[in-house]
Amino acid sequence: MLQRFPAAAETPPPHKVQLAIDGIVALLQGEPSDLSAIALDMEGVAPFHRRVYEVARTIPPGKTLAYGDIAARLGAARAARAVGQALGHNPFPIVVPCHRVVAAGGKIGGFSAHGGTATKRRMLAIEAGE
Repeated sequence: MLQRFPAAAETPPPHKVQLAIDGIVALLQGEPSDLSAIALDMEGVAPFHRRVYEVARTIPPGKTLAYGDIAARLGAARAARAVGQALGHNPFPIVVPCHRVVAAGGKIGGFSAHGGTATKRRMLAIEAGE
């Protein structure tokens, strides 16, 4: 970062950003943490992806929805693959809880974050209080 912006100075994050950081850290340390109030800048996010992310953010911690369920809520019942692709490009991981979206029949499905499905299972276990 300093090579690209040599005059940049490190400063504390704004209060709302620090709250988001604290919530994410708490969740990853196994503590319950509601991230649904974190504001996101969706500018530049494709409209379909935005709608997918909005639905994903309504899934309560410890619960899941299938890709097809999200597609149905969007009024596009045959768009389960497109939902999966949108979540695979999620620029707001954890805050947009793509880990709460599973394949048909409750199968874990894929997960593009570091650690893959093991990370997805761990996140779901944390949120379920396990």
